[in-house]
Amino acid sequence: MEAFNVSDFAALIGIDWADRKHDICEINRDTNTQHLSVISSEPKSINSWALELKQRYNGRSVAVACELKKGPLIYALSKFKHIVLFVINPSSVAKYRAAFTHSGAKDDPTDAIIQVEILQLHMDKLTVIRPDSEDVRCLAQLVEYRRKLVQDRVNLTNKIATTLKNYYPHVIDWFKEKDTQIFCDFLLRWPSLAHAKKARKQTLLDFFNQHNSRYPIVNEKRIKEIKDAEILTEDMAVITPNLLLIECLVPQLKQLMLAITRFDDEIKTLYKQHTDRAIFDSLPGAGPQLAPRLLAAMGSNRDRYKCAADIQKYAGIAPVTERSGKKEWIHWRYSCTKFLRQTFVEWAGLSVRYSFWAKAYYRQQEAKGKPHNTIIRSLAFKWIRILFRCWKTHTPYDESTYLTALKSKGSPLLKFAVESGL
Repeated sequence: MEAFNVSDFAALIGIDWADRKHDICEINRDTNTQHLSVISSEPKSINSWALELKQRYNGRSVAVACELKKGPLIYALSKFKHIVLFVINPSSVAKYRAAFTHSGAKDDPTDAIIQVEILQLHMDKLTVIRPDSEDVRCLAQLVEYRRKLVQDRVNLTNKIATTLKNYYPHVIDWFKEKDTQIFCDFLLRWPSLAHAKKARKQTLLDFFNQHNSRYPIVNEKRIKEIKDAEILTEDMAVITPNLLLIECLVPQLKQLMLAITRFDDEIKTLYKQHTDRAIFDSLPGAGPQLAPRLLAAMGSNRDRYKCAADIQKYAGIAPVTERSGKKEWIHWRYSCTKFLRQTFVEWAGLSVRYSFWAKAYYRQQEAKGKPHNTIIRSLAFKWIRILFRCWKTHTPYDESTYLTALKSKGSPLLKFAVESGL
């Protein structure tokens, strides 16, 4: 991976971004002069400023520091070959400012100046934005947006369930799964118990059959419970507002489910086209949802990570050790990409069902009294080392090969598996 020095650039620039404008501090290294300016956040202004830089420095590279690693400004500047983007953690800028400004004063131009100083003094410690291939970046955005939509669906179904408990709790028991078409359509057609009781038996049977609920015992049980159910309250001051809220929330849930399906289709199409698909398909527990997320996490640039430890730290899986005097304590990594950590932790949790050694490791740690979350994070730590090796060598994972390696090293994990009868 290429390392940069200050001498590689014609200018050092710090940008303090905002919604409507961006404050800029520019240091010309040829003349050692500083220039402050402000540009609009509109695409035309950003493009014009970037092209002016290219003309002013005759196409030579310029280093630009910003507190963003993605977003409109980064997307706009990434297309220019003469601009090298460096990421500075916002907390670093804030602590640097606090160290030399005891009054607590803050100003956008000052923050831009601070970013240039950090860039000038600590360039070797800063992360350079190196965009991955277009398909990987697209996949990364899709899987992250999909995960957010899934969480929105969970929040919305919880809100619907809470609202139903106020006047119509029966329907929650009639349908165990809330994020389904049949649940939504039932509520839209019969939004209260009074409406449901008026429905004829055949009408209800036809409805269930149309939604592929064809188990006679289940349908008969539902219909009997509908007819036998007692109204929670007849107070229209309670029923009317809650019913109206349900009629507003349920269409939102239907639209969310449709959106998630569209994302699934797009993710599946992109994932199938990628040359590394075989590696991630071979991972135990990955499946159709997590395999694309793991591919997006690793990317296609094999020079992105020097070793497995780089991924473990970046994803927040590797713990942090703090020492002060005679004291020492270990805690999990707070500053990391949360979605990336979630991806590896979820995969590690699912791998216990499908991988022999992962299940054995979980039982071994459980026998030692370790809590579930600690075990899963520790398991994710191990899986990242395996995945890094497979990814680096373009080799699909093979469980038997890994078990053979454990056996040759005399791993106590296999001994535990045999003794515990796994």
